[in-house]
Amino acid sequence: MSLLLARIARSLSHHWIRGLVGAFVVLIALGAVSQVGGEAVDDFSTPGTESQKAIDLFQEHTPALAGVEATIVFHTDEGKITDPEQKAAVQETLAKIKALPEKKIISDPFAEGGTISPDGKLAAADVRWTMDPSLVKAEDGRPVVEAVEAQDGKAGVEVSARGAMIDIGSEQELPVGELVGIGIAIILLWVLFRSKVAMLVTLLGALLGVFLGQMLLAALSKPLGLPSFAAFIATMLGLGAGIDYALLIVGRYREQVAKGDSPRDAAAKSAATSGASVVAAGLIVMLAIAGLLVIGIPFIGKLGVGAAIAVGGVVLSALTVLMALIGAFKKWLTPKNPESVKPSAAFERWGERVTARPWLSIGAGVLIMLIFAAPVTQLRLGQPDDGNQPEGKLQRVAYDRLSAAFGPGSNGTFIIAADTQGGAQAVQADLDKLQKAIAGTAGVAQAAPPTPSEDGEMATIFAIPKSAPQDEATSQLLERLREDTIPAATQGTPLAGKVFIGGAVPVFEDLSAKVASRLPVFILTVIGLSVLLLIMAFRSLWIPLVSALFNLLSVLAAYGVVVAVFQMGIGASLVGSDSDVPIVSFIPVMLFAILFGLSMDYNVFLLSRVHEAYNEGDRPRESVIHGMSRIGKVILFAGLIMAAVFLAFVTQPDVVGKMMGLGLGLAILIDVLFVRLVIAPAVVTLLGDKAWWLPGWLDRILPNVSLEGHLVEGLDKQLTSEHDAVDSTNGHGGAPERETTSSRQ
Repeated sequence: MSLLLARIARSLSHHWIRGLVGAFVVLIALGAVSQVGGEAVDDFSTPGTESQKAIDLFQEHTPALAGVEATIVFHTDEGKITDPEQKAAVQETLAKIKALPEKKIISDPFAEGGTISPDGKLAAADVRWTMDPSLVKAEDGRPVVEAVEAQDGKAGVEVSARGAMIDIGSEQELPVGELVGIGIAIILLWVLFRSKVAMLVTLLGALLGVFLGQMLLAALSKPLGLPSFAAFIATMLGLGAGIDYALLIVGRYREQVAKGDSPRDAAAKSAATSGASVVAAGLIVMLAIAGLLVIGIPFIGKLGVGAAIAVGGVVLSALTVLMALIGAFKKWLTPKNPESVKPSAAFERWGERVTARPWLSIGAGVLIMLIFAAPVTQLRLGQPDDGNQPEGKLQRVAYDRLSAAFGPGSNGTFIIAADTQGGAQAVQADLDKLQKAIAGTAGVAQAAPPTPSEDGEMATIFAIPKSAPQDEATSQLLERLREDTIPAATQGTPLAGKVFIGGAVPVFEDLSAKVASRLPVFILTVIGLSVLLLIMAFRSLWIPLVSALFNLLSVLAAYGVVVAVFQMGIGASLVGSDSDVPIVSFIPVMLFAILFGLSMDYNVFLLSRVHEAYNEGDRPRESVIHGMSRIGKVILFAGLIMAAVFLAFVTQPDVVGKMMGLGLGLAILIDVLFVRLVIAPAVVTLLGDKAWWLPGWLDRILPNVSLEGHLVEGLDKQLTSEHDAVDSTNGHGGAPERETTSSRQ
C-alpha cells in the first residue's frame, strides 16, 4: 500500500495542474449526479416495536395520524380568544394554512369539543398532513412557518406553533458552528506551522475533502436512502477529521523537505508514511461508524453509512487533492527555518517523564478518566421536548402556552390504536372499557372516547399524560399502560394483543429499548473490526487490545460529560441548555462509533512513529520518547483543532446538536491529553519488546499493511528507479527540478 500511495503522491504533486483540474471535473460530475438522483427519503421506522405497529395501523386506516402534524397555538392577553376580533384572526390564520397545496386535516378549535383553555385565553388547532413523513421536505413546512409568523400579533393574538412540520420548516440557522470551528482551526494551524501557506494548504485540503464528502452524500442519498440529518453529522465529522489528516500529511512533507528530499520525493514519502496512517485511521473510523448498521434501526444505520462516506471523502481528498495542492505550493511549503520541523524537545522531555514511572502515569491517567466517566451511572435515555428550545422560538412559545393551559402532558399525547378488524361497533363495549381503564390509570390527565376509523377497522384513543414528554414519570406511565392497564382491560376480549400505543414519546422509548438491546452486539462488532485492522497495521497483538480498552475509557468519559451537563445541569447554562434533559437515545451509539474511530486516529498517528523509531533500532523506552518528540506536538494540535470544531457545534439551537458537539469535543480533548500523551506511552513502555509481538501463525494469515512507508524495503530504490520515468519538469512548464533522494531518517 505504501508504494502505491507514494507513486500516486509523486505523480499528483508533479502534475499538479492535471490533478486539480481532474478534482474539479469529479466534483462537477458528482454535483450533476446528485441533481439527477434527487434527495433521500428519511426512514424513521423502528421495525418490530409496538409504536411501529401503531403507526402501521394508522397508515392503513387513518393516514393523517401517521403523517406529519403541527399544533397551531393562539393566545390573547386582552379579552378572550372567542371574542369576535380575536376569533376572526384565528380563523384567518387557519384559512391561510388550509389554502396551502398539501392535503391536510385541520381541527376547528371553536367547534364542539374544540381546544379552548379554561380561562378562554388560548385556542389550539391540530393540523395533520396525510403525506408520508419520509417524503416531507423543508419547502413543505416553510410556508406553514411563514403563515404563522405573518399572522403573529394581529388583533392582539399571539400565534405560535410546534410539531414535526414546524421543525422541518423552521428557518435554517447560519452555519455558526462551522465558521467558529474553522476560525479556531486557522489560529491553531498558524501557531503550529508558523507558515501562512502551510496553514492555507492544510485548511484548503480539508475543506475540499468535506466538499467532496458532501457531494458523495448528495449523489448517494437517494440510492442508499440516507437521512437528511446525515449531512450535519458528515459536516461535523468530515471537518474535524479532514483537518487532522491534512495536518499530518503536510507536517510530514515539510519534515521530509527539511531533511533534504526533493518536493516529489517528500510528497511520496509523506504519502507512504503519514498517508498510510491516514488510510488505516480512516478505515477504522469508517468501520466503527458503519457498524451502526448492526443496531437494526434504519435511521441510525444509515446515519452511520452517511458519516462513513464523508470520512471516505476526506481520506480520498487527503491522498489526491492535497497532494496536488502540495505540488502547487511546494516553493512556499519548504520551511524557512529547518529547526521548526525538527523533533520537539519539549515532547521529548515529556516522553521521558511519562515513561520514567509508567505505572504512576497509567494510574493517574485512568483515575482522571474514571472521574469524567462517573456520571454515566445516572444515564437516562429519552427524547428532549420543545421545552428545551431557546426561549422565544416558535416551538418553545407554543410548548409553554400549552403547558400553562392544559398541563405539560398536552405536548406529548399518547395515540392508542386498537385493531378492531371485524368493525369497531362490534367491540364498542370493550373499547369503552379500555378507555375507562386508561383514564383511571395513575399519571393520565384525561383520555378521549374511542374514535373509529372511516372503514371501522381501527379505533383511536387519545390519552394525555400529566407529566411532560421528557419526564421520567411519562416513561413510567407508558410502561404501566403497556404492561398492566391495557392487558388487564382487554383480557378475554377480541382486543387482546391488538392495542398499541403510538405517539412521539412511545416511538422514542421503543427506539431507546431497541438500541439498548443491540448495544452489546454493536460494541463487539466495532471493537473486533478495529482490533483486527490494527493487528494488520502494526503486526502486534497487545497494542490493539490495550488500545481498544483505553478507547472504551474515552467513550465512557464522553458519556459522563454529556450526562453531567445535560441531565445533572453542571454547566448547562454555559451551553444554552436546561438541566434534567434526557439523553437522546441514538446519541450514545453515535458517540461510541465516532469516538472509538477518532480515538484510533490519534492512536495510529502516535504508534506509527513509535514503531518507526523501534524499527530503526531504538530500545522500547527510547522508541516511545523519540516517537513522542516527532509526533507529540502534531497530535496535541490536531486534537485541539478537532475538539474546537466539535465544540463549536454547541452553538446549534437544537439540543441534539449541542449533545453531539459537547460530547465529541470534550471527549477528544480528554483522549488526547490523558490517553495518547500519558497512558498510551506508559503502556507501550511497560510492554517493551512484547508490544510488537505477533504469534507466527497469525502473522502468516493476516495481510501486512505497513504504516512506515520509508522503511518498506526498496522504497527509496523504487523512488530512484522511477526518476527517469517521470517528466523532469516541475509540472507546469518551468525549469527542471533537481532530484535528490534521501533516506536519512
